[in-house]
Amino acid sequence: MAMATGPKAGPSAFMNVTPLIDVLLVLIIIFMVLPTPKQTGEEALIPHPPDKQQPETPVRTLVVQLLSGPGSRPGLKINGEDVSWAGLRGRLQDILKTRAERVLFVQADSDLDYEYVAQVIGIARSAGADHVGLMTAKLESR
Repeated sequence: MAMATGPKAGPSAFMNVTPLIDVLLVLIIIFMVLPTPKQTGEEALIPHPPDKQQPETPVRTLVVQLLSGPGSRPGLKINGEDVSWAGLRGRLQDILKTRAERVLFVQADSDLDYEYVAQVIGIARSAGADHVGLMTAKLESR
């Protein structure tokens, strides 16, 4: 407590700050003891550059090409290998059964009818392809 001594024995104008300091010290101790809240959020997986010692995996894109030709039906190629229309389904089944991602792209010459593209898409779906995409000339030129 603050106390004033002297000849005057009247009321004092001094403020007693001792209780205020005690409260502030208690609050400081409480906030120091309380644990800070952990910041939680979504984990972010950051891609790392590949090691130079690991061999590069070959590109596993499956492309069926429809090539216009002199015959009534266009020629077929799977990743550059010639295949007949009769053997297309069997060859696609052999390729797709070894893959986890069953994605197939169809690339056709611009002068072919869409009927042949639709036939290849139907054969690919029945052979087990989950997703069938169409390749365009812009995509090929990249």
